[in-house]
Amino acid sequence: MTFPDLPLAGVRIVDFSRVLAGPYCTALLSDLGADVIKIEPPGGDDYRAVGPFTDGESGLFAAMNRNKRSIVIDLKCDAGRELAQTLCAAADVVVENFRPGVADKLGIGYAQLSERNPALVYASVSGFGQTGPESHRPAYDIILQAMCGLMDATGSPDDSPTLIGESVSDVVSGLFASWGVLAALLSREKTGKGTHVDVSMFDATLSLCATLVARFAATGIAPQRVGNRHPSSAPFGAYRAHDGFYVVAVLNNKLFGAFASAIGEPHLSSDPRYASDASRCLHEADLRACIEAWSSQRSVAEVNRILGAAGIPVAPIRNVQQALESEQAKVRSLLTELPRGTGREKPPLRLPSQPVKFSAYGANRVTAAPRLGEHTVEILHGLHLDATRIAELRMQGALGREAANSAQFAQPDALNKETDHA
Repeated sequence: MTFPDLPLAGVRIVDFSRVLAGPYCTALLSDLGADVIKIEPPGGDDYRAVGPFTDGESGLFAAMNRNKRSIVIDLKCDAGRELAQTLCAAADVVVENFRPGVADKLGIGYAQLSERNPALVYASVSGFGQTGPESHRPAYDIILQAMCGLMDATGSPDDSPTLIGESVSDVVSGLFASWGVLAALLSREKTGKGTHVDVSMFDATLSLCATLVARFAATGIAPQRVGNRHPSSAPFGAYRAHDGFYVVAVLNNKLFGAFASAIGEPHLSSDPRYASDASRCLHEADLRACIEAWSSQRSVAEVNRILGAAGIPVAPIRNVQQALESEQAKVRSLLTELPRGTGREKPPLRLPSQPVKFSAYGANRVTAAPRLGEHTVEILHGLHLDATRIAELRMQGALGREAANSAQFAQPDALNKETDHA
């Protein structure tokens, strides 16, 4: 499959990953035209069984596996491993997120595949990377948020550490993996050589904590929780209006003077407690009381109108629905609506896409996630396998036990009548 008006047209990716971090990586690349072949075990990616569900389909699976083609291969049998190796021999990129050592046992490790395909870019996404004393630990987002200091730095200072409301460790690991793949592909253009891209969720999460790491590196002291405010600037945080909350970001004295005038308290800019960013931060509680005495008498909309007119960075606190249904999100095409097929009236399928715009290329590719094994026959035909050979693979269990036991696929004649929905 090729998408000539997209930056990654012609790049073929074999994706062994499942759940979130790896699939998010390959989803980002597929948005830009890469042909992603998703290899699933006979039972499918675990995310297919994770809600929320719409019309029997997982919304999480749909989002993380948009644009891809699915083939079922049982890597636990010799014929399945050989088939997977054949697919990888013709690939530009392989992505996997097994624990270190598992891919090698399955016959799809970097050393094995690169021997046959030296130009292969091979990305491994794991909890703690391919090396180190923690490398064989299982990892989930909450584990990484806890171990990397992210939870400890989030929440109110007088309350418990707080989990961020997104699977950030998984998502940022997938993002760094896609970045690593692109860097390796660019290098391959110059050298002709592939490489093993080792992405650790632990490393990626700490790299996401850029300011926390920078503060520690400069002071040797772990940053502390400060709640809904900036650790070293004020007023910079969330404040209460009479019908909700809003945020402001004031980072210098000139802006603070404009802010003080806008809330009808111009004398605050000459108060020695608020003479500098550092002193304002030191006296943040007093300053907050003064600000909320003003804003608690006004609606969030009125606060935003007044402060916005004064040139103060200000915003209402929205939920995800409000953000995605905003005019800005619509103009930027952050969600694409796709029909769910014919028949009874169904709500459209809404899918995200990668956010970067390219002036020289067309809009991102956005197509529905595949059904389990939907493209099995199509992909095998792409390997120049005929109906007889495909029937043999089914009987050998390479395409899963159900296929091997199905009379439908026992005879080559039946194969000639089937569609690509295996």
